[in-house]
Amino acid sequence: MAKKTAKPIIIKRIKRGDHGGHHGGSWKVAYADFVTAMMAFFMVMWLLGMDEHTRQAVEGYFTNPAGYKKGYGSGSSPISNGASPARIANSQIKVMIHRSEERAFGEAAEKIRGKLEKAKGSLGSAKFEVMVAEEGLRIELIEDGPGDTFFPSGSATVKPGLREGIAIIAAELVPLHNAVIVEGHTDATRYSAQAGYTNWELSADRANAARRVLEESGLPAARIREVRGLADTRPRLPADPFAAQNRRITLVLPFSNAEKPAADVPPAPPAPARPATD
Repeated sequence: MAKKTAKPIIIKRIKRGDHGGHHGGSWKVAYADFVTAMMAFFMVMWLLGMDEHTRQAVEGYFTNPAGYKKGYGSGSSPISNGASPARIANSQIKVMIHRSEERAFGEAAEKIRGKLEKAKGSLGSAKFEVMVAEEGLRIELIEDGPGDTFFPSGSATVKPGLREGIAIIAAELVPLHNAVIVEGHTDATRYSAQAGYTNWELSADRANAARRVLEESGLPAARIREVRGLADTRPRLPADPFAAQNRRITLVLPFSNAEKPAADVPPAPPAPARPATD
C-alpha cells in the first residue's frame, strides 16, 4: 500500500496596524500649529520693536499691498520700487541691531565715565573722553599736563595710571560683542633717540602695549580687529601739534554694520622738528 505524502505546513503572518496608531500623522498637525504660533509671536515682537513710523508703513503695506503709497519719496510702494520683502526685512533688522548697539554703547559709556571719575585720583593728570560717535563707541585716553602719565618719554612702557584706566575700561567692554580697534597717537615732536625709529614705530608700539593690557584685563584676544600706529597724523589739537593732548591711546568699537571707522580729523601739515623726545 502506498504511503501518504505529508503536506507542507504553510504559516501565514498577517501584519495588523491597530497597534501603531501613535505613529500616525496627527502630531504633524499639532507641530505645524505650534510653529505657526511661534512665528506669529516673533512677528509681533519684531513689530513692537519698531518705531511708530515704521509700524504704520508695515501696516499700510499689508493692508493694501498693491495700492500702498504712503511714506516713500517716489510715491510708490517698496515692492514697486524693486525692493523685495526679504530686502525690506533685512534693512529693518539692521536698523534694529544698530539701535540696540547704540543703547548698549550709551550704557557702557556712562559706566566707564562714572568709574574713571571715581578713580581720578590715581590716574594722574590724564583725561578720558568717552562718547558714542558715528563709527561706534569711541574712548580716548589723553595725556594732559607737563608730565608723562601714560608712557615715559620716547618709550612704550605702560605706566600705572594708564594700566589702571585700561583695566577699568576693559571690564565694561568685555560684555559687549563688538570688535575693538586700538590706535596710538604721538605729538609732532620728532623722535631722535635712534636712527630709523620714528613716531610711526613709537605710536604702533604704544598701541600694542595698550592691546596687551586690554587682554591681560580680560578682553578676549579675538575681539581685537586692528592695532594702528598713527604717529602725529591725526592731532587732537591741530593748531598746536606739540601739545601733550595729542599724545593719546584711542579705543574704537565699531557698529556691527560699519565697514570701517571714519577718520575723525584730517591729517595736519608737516610740523617743524624739535630736539626733545615726546
